[in-house]
Amino acid sequence: MASSSAAPKVALKQASGANKAFNDKGKPMEVRLSNLVAAKAISDAVRTSLGPRGMDKMIQTTKGEVIVTNDGATILRSIQALHPASKMLVDLSAAQDIEAGDGTTSVVVLAGSLLGAAEKMLQKGIHPTIIAESFLKASAKSVEFLTEISTPIELTDTATLLRAASTSLNSKIVSQYSSTLAPIAVSAVTRLATPTSSNVDLRDIRIVKKVGGTIEDTELIDGVVLNQNVVVSGGGPTRIEKAKIGLIQFQLSQPKPDMDNTVVITDYRQMDKVLKEARTYLLSMCKKIKKTGCNVLLIQKSILRDAVDETSLAFLKRLNILAVKDVERDEIDFLTKSLGLKPVADIEAFSEDKLGYADLVEETNTNGTKVVKITGVKNKGRTVSILAMGSNQLVLEECERSIHDALCVIRCLVKKRALIGGGGALEIHVSRALSQFAQSLNGMEAYCFQAYADALEKNAGLNPIAIVTELRNRHALGDRNAGINVRRGTISNILEEDVVQPLLVSTSAIELATETVTLLLKIDDYVQAR
Repeated sequence: MASSSAAPKVALKQASGANKAFNDKGKPMEVRLSNLVAAKAISDAVRTSLGPRGMDKMIQTTKGEVIVTNDGATILRSIQALHPASKMLVDLSAAQDIEAGDGTTSVVVLAGSLLGAAEKMLQKGIHPTIIAESFLKASAKSVEFLTEISTPIELTDTATLLRAASTSLNSKIVSQYSSTLAPIAVSAVTRLATPTSSNVDLRDIRIVKKVGGTIEDTELIDGVVLNQNVVVSGGGPTRIEKAKIGLIQFQLSQPKPDMDNTVVITDYRQMDKVLKEARTYLLSMCKKIKKTGCNVLLIQKSILRDAVDETSLAFLKRLNILAVKDVERDEIDFLTKSLGLKPVADIEAFSEDKLGYADLVEETNTNGTKVVKITGVKNKGRTVSILAMGSNQLVLEECERSIHDALCVIRCLVKKRALIGGGGALEIHVSRALSQFAQSLNGMEAYCFQAYADALEKNAGLNPIAIVTELRNRHALGDRNAGINVRRGTISNILEEDVVQPLLVSTSAIELATETVTLLLKIDDYVQAR
């Protein structure tokens, strides 16, 4: 890493009073250094996955499943961190994922850089409280400098939103498909957002994964796509026009007693009577459903007994009702909101006003995969369905994670409608601004501000001496949009290269990383709980 600009002229050896060197050689210093080493180890584990040249990690779960990803949040979730300080960095990545959804690797790498800077300050004899307070002040100034250079945007500017989404996808395994996935992410969020929206609930965007085809076949569905397939074992229909859709939470199968009972039947006439009663019971339920006009039936998954049996499927076929079974409990809210229907828990409560309406419900065969699509929904709620396709499960899961990150980037622009350049441009700009600001400070605080500025100067796997020095020189000449083009290994105008990211991602990363580092600095002992 290139050396920073001239440090503030403060003589530590001659410091006195509040700036007196802090020498603590006892247990607190050992605890503090132990925390720093453990936390930096986590940072080093994900550092290599940062940026377009970042490497991927192969993770094997306890169940033997394999995950290939370079998403920081996914990697850290899978790490079995034992040291409490390590767990704090894992939680830091999770907090960034909740707040911004992107920058989960950057925030941990930044925290590692700040911890390295803090360690040097401790070795110089500066009290940890002074370092922590100075870092928090430097964090606040950094956010101010970032806000100054940010560019306000409007949600109607689709081209700018696409640039932000594409930048997010460029560091992913599926980066070559960014031209397919970025427009899907932008369209999904802008459909839910209004001009006055301050947030978008990503739970209203459902990604349905189907193995088959390639990532290029991923599409945004104008309607609803289901995880389940149509039940065709009874020979029922797979296409219904002018659909009236019902969602039931009871079972279309023979009832069972609450307790285990054994009934011994010795007379075949009694056996016939039992079977006839069961058929009559199921037929009456199916007729009540048909009486409301329902011709598409979604059946919730049941644990206690079969949600639907062969007898009821035969009746549904005869009544020309399309059946989809095994709808999960956590899908109910989304389907209710999307289709404008109401779930029914009892056959007696099943009525026409509980139904949803659509122009077409059809099971199609896409690239050898069966997909149920509901289109032309009447009274549709503000929800979006995305059908993600991939050649195998590993690619499909990474595709889902990448789409989620792109969705989060656009959501960040809904929360805080401003963009800034990427490629190291903002870090160098803030670092220079903090260095200049540090010249106006006195004492230990000036050293801490300078150390914070140095920590912001990261590089992306290129020659740090040549690249960072040239980048700092370009910024010194007034080109504050100069950044690193990692693919070509040169310095260029990062806005012209369309490398942009939401302001919220950077400000959130700086604030959260600084808070975590200051928290670690102030810890001086471990106490074992009973």
